[in-house]
Amino acid sequence: MQSPRFLSIGFVSLGCAKNLVDSEVMAARLMAAGWPLASAPEQAEIVIVNTCAFIRDAKAESIEAIIEACAWKTRGRCRAVLVAGCLPQRYRHGLQDALPEVDAWIGLDEVTRIETVVRRLVNGERGFAEISRSARAVIEPPGSRVVFTGAPFAYVKIAEGCHHHCRFCSIPRIRGRYRSRPMRRIVAEAEALLAGGIRELNLISQDITSYGRDLGSQADLPNLLRALGAIGGRFWIRLLYGHPAHVTNRLLKVMGEVSQVCHYLDIPIQHSHPDVLRAMGRPPVPGGMRHLVQRIRKALPDAALRTTCLVGFPGETRLHFNHLADFLEDIRFDHAGVFAYSREDGTPAARLASQVPHKTAERRRDRLMRLQQRIVFQKSRERVGQSTEILIEKRDIRKQNTCNCLSGAWVGRSRAEAPEVDGVVFVKTRKPATRPGAFISVRYVSVAGYDMRAVPVP
Repeated sequence: MQSPRFLSIGFVSLGCAKNLVDSEVMAARLMAAGWPLASAPEQAEIVIVNTCAFIRDAKAESIEAIIEACAWKTRGRCRAVLVAGCLPQRYRHGLQDALPEVDAWIGLDEVTRIETVVRRLVNGERGFAEISRSARAVIEPPGSRVVFTGAPFAYVKIAEGCHHHCRFCSIPRIRGRYRSRPMRRIVAEAEALLAGGIRELNLISQDITSYGRDLGSQADLPNLLRALGAIGGRFWIRLLYGHPAHVTNRLLKVMGEVSQVCHYLDIPIQHSHPDVLRAMGRPPVPGGMRHLVQRIRKALPDAALRTTCLVGFPGETRLHFNHLADFLEDIRFDHAGVFAYSREDGTPAARLASQVPHKTAERRRDRLMRLQQRIVFQKSRERVGQSTEILIEKRDIRKQNTCNCLSGAWVGRSRAEAPEVDGVVFVKTRKPATRPGAFISVRYVSVAGYDMRAVPVP
């Protein structure tokens, strides 16, 4: 019979990939201490809800998930609900009164003390909160890393916090100042992940291009890429969440020299008009946005570019918005996300008088998304007939559900698509070597919405 000290643990992880890594760290620490993971959160005896609180919609989603988890205490196996992450870190006071059904709260720094918190819950304590005044810790994954992606890719968080002062953003207040992890520890984590079957390392932080600036040594992103490439072997390194103002020629040179690095950059521009960027508090991009894209495409002609835009920022006029729409149509990013501005408590932009009506911001967002859809579909049609290498992620479940036999259909991605946010490649093959984590060569044969269909080639 299982000891009552080791109740099963379940996770509900919300928000970004950085949050997912925090959930993986907590899971690894708990498993190392003897706590088993449940097959699904609703089957767990202790449920940990790792929350996001970046914008209002994320806060609402987090509260909804908390309420649902607490309901499992009356119609499931759940004995206690622990809420972690950005929501309690941002709203340190008042949450306990608003959600008394939650059994415990922890902030971001308390991730590394999760075993102690869970032990207190098992011992019967309820209604307590462990939340530091500000996030200051540099979270290091334990040696026995847990990966929740369910695929041969993992996220590697190379830094915590943010040192930028964008006037619309609450992240620095939630996650604290920028704190880089030592390079040797990142390389050690990468080696362990690769040894465990991971074939794609996605480097993440609030701004990976600022990596190492706080370490006062030779640590920076280009040197980190060289160190990761020196591990050797066949795998991919992908760069996510870089600041356009810090994409240097040296970084582009190293990206072209380290064979494992995908020629892929995620650089949220937020806007194109100088007046809006100044109002947002965004640092200027040397030479301007257009020159940045030209530099990237000159250094890496096959580069895939992802960006994020924010519309409806206070003071954005129709002229400003049309400038952004024209810019996107001219540049033709491979992938883009567009968000309507959310007025967030505690941010400088929330105090501005020239707020844009939310309905207007939503209409502008929808127009840009339709524009980007046309661009993506056109680019996809241009890829038909081309050959590339893809990383196999999983079987195509849609095919399995319609056939009792073993399906030969798989889902993969090329170097031009990041996991979970970009499209995928469907390929049908019965080659014995095909499996999650395998690299195969394919030729694109048709477009499937935002995705592609392909066939294997020798």
